[in-house]
Amino acid sequence: MISRVLRDERDTVALAKQLAPFMSQLHIVYLRGELGTGKTTFVRALLRELGHRGAVKSPTYTIVEPYDIGGRPVYHLDLYRLADPEELEFLGFEDYLSPESLCLIEWPDKGDGMLPPPDLELMLTHREVGRGVEIQASPEMLSSLG
Repeated sequence: MISRVLRDERDTVALAKQLAPFMSQLHIVYLRGELGTGKTTFVRALLRELGHRGAVKSPTYTIVEPYDIGGRPVYHLDLYRLADPEELEFLGFEDYLSPESLCLIEWPDKGDGMLPPPDLELMLTHREVGRGVEIQASPEMLSSLG
């Protein structure tokens, strides 16, 4: 695990740029943290870094926002409003889990028992100044993030 301080939005964007090259190898990314810790800001920066040029909407009400980036399906999910993890079945979550897709999942604890384990996990926290982030990933990825 690596811990960092993100002083402002520029640091969050920089982290997204640093992690973007690994996304072609990943399928499931968890983003944990309280409201306002920068989860959606990170996803927006990551999608732009991956090549998305359109609007990036928060999926708070729609639960999922699909994107096609270079022919790869990318799904941004916000599970905050789920009352029960089994609701993922009704949303057709299984359809998002193709080997080619990338799922960026905010509030993964709301889907406990229904979600596959993550390839990368970010835990964002409020700090007195900025945000803290803990990054959990494969040893290879962590060593390259230094």
